[in-house]
Amino acid sequence: MNQKGYDIFKRSLYSFLVVFLLLCQTVFAADFSKVMILHTNDIHGFVMGDDKHIGMPIISQIKKEMEAKGYNVIMLDAGDIIQGNILAKYDKGQSCIKLMNSIGYDAAAIGNHEFDYGLDVLNERMREAKFPFISSNIIDNNTENTFVKPYTILEKEYGKIGIIGLTTPATKTSARPENVATLNFLEGKVLMASTQMYVSKLIAEKCDLIIALGHLGSLDSCMGSRSEDVLANVNGIDIFIDGHDHEVKNNKVGNALQVETGCYTKHLGCIVYEDGKWQEKLINLGDYTKADKNVEKLLNNASYNVELHLSQSVGEVVNDMSGEIVPGLRTQEAAMGDFCSDAILWQSNQILGQADKADGCIVNGGGIRTGFNAGKIKVKDIQSVFPFDDKLWVITIKGSKLLEIIEASTQNTPSAMGGFPQVSGIEYTLNLTVPYQKGPQYPRSMYYAPAAPGSRITINSVGGKAFDPDAEYRIVVNDFMKGGGDSYSGLTAENAIIAADELGITDSDCLQNYIIERLHGKITPEYNKIQGRIKIIQ
Repeated sequence: MNQKGYDIFKRSLYSFLVVFLLLCQTVFAADFSKVMILHTNDIHGFVMGDDKHIGMPIISQIKKEMEAKGYNVIMLDAGDIIQGNILAKYDKGQSCIKLMNSIGYDAAAIGNHEFDYGLDVLNERMREAKFPFISSNIIDNNTENTFVKPYTILEKEYGKIGIIGLTTPATKTSARPENVATLNFLEGKVLMASTQMYVSKLIAEKCDLIIALGHLGSLDSCMGSRSEDVLANVNGIDIFIDGHDHEVKNNKVGNALQVETGCYTKHLGCIVYEDGKWQEKLINLGDYTKADKNVEKLLNNASYNVELHLSQSVGEVVNDMSGEIVPGLRTQEAAMGDFCSDAILWQSNQILGQADKADGCIVNGGGIRTGFNAGKIKVKDIQSVFPFDDKLWVITIKGSKLLEIIEASTQNTPSAMGGFPQVSGIEYTLNLTVPYQKGPQYPRSMYYAPAAPGSRITINSVGGKAFDPDAEYRIVVNDFMKGGGDSYSGLTAENAIIAADELGITDSDCLQNYIIERLHGKITPEYNKIQGRIKIIQ
């Protein structure tokens, strides 16, 4: 064969191979027509089914029924699993992981509340899980590697699925600062670059579908590191399953589907491939009622232990006391906030005595996790309100510092803030007609110090006396706030706290003692209305 004939042969062979590969790609292209992605987020220990929550036994049965119909079910969670109510608190999330193992989850993102019991407990829960916990933007400062696997790949007969995990950078202040001190949470432009790098790796691995499993949310306080920001700046994501902000989402952002179920298993996410695109078919409470008996048995065993040890009655409440977040504990004065802060201030002053008594108390609204239903109040109900067992401190600070931390902790109001100050012994006015003026960003925080404290906040009185910015005040706070949690980083600055004394009691103990000793076992209707401590000018 001469050179010309050889060149023609090579070109013909090359053309044949190209056509063959294209034909093969068509023949063996991923088929998602019978794929279903079931997803949860922000479970927070609400695994029991009732009139407000679907619960894990029904979720497990839904998965089984869909598989019986021929669907290939992928089961995912977008974080905040092991903390949030008494069932999760009792065994530090172990029962939640057992239930997820039984259902057959394929992957979970790490949420900020996964760190609430400390790294040792989180590592233990992750070892117990039969599915990977993933996050691509948590860096271990000691090793400079990611804290866990950044992504996982599911290789199925119907296609190759890449799942990348993401965790909100707000974790550095929404978790106890000491629990995440050795970790760095990538944010902003660095988060975008890192996410694009891992998505590109999944593309190079020839993944047919790329899912971002992200505990990021859409809160204004996380601007620049939200799920919307990732989708606007990262190419290649097909589906973003979100969490953290407890919203229900079903949006098209660019070419990607963005979804979220809200929280507490009030809904179950259900994504299917129809009409050539991925679509969310949200499953609502009541759509299914049949429960998986095996999962139900596991749950009943866990619940029995809680009832056995924490069912003692401590009193009763005449009417329901709302624990709603928005509008509520994280946006405005709430009756439950008044009650909890009163309980803590009363108990603290019982310990301190008249001569050394505190002037006031601040409780971060995000630390109050629920309210009370009318009727008997049990120990488990108390611990559901305050599941973190925060220790209490009385700190001495100047009035100017008190003004700063209250203004900093209302900077996003009327949007929800976990640090929103519910108070006792303090009265203040928040003027929402004045924009928040950002000063320098607090170290290791998503929040900014106020540029001009007093622009939006006016403290009217402390301890029953007119406010004086130059006076020294004794204020009761929990150790989470004292350590700079949420928006209270101003308390960690040098010389911010003049003196601090640990009171040797937890917030849940205060609540229980207040009901038994101060209220003689009965919460009367006076606590069903707000006390008028916080005035908001709209």
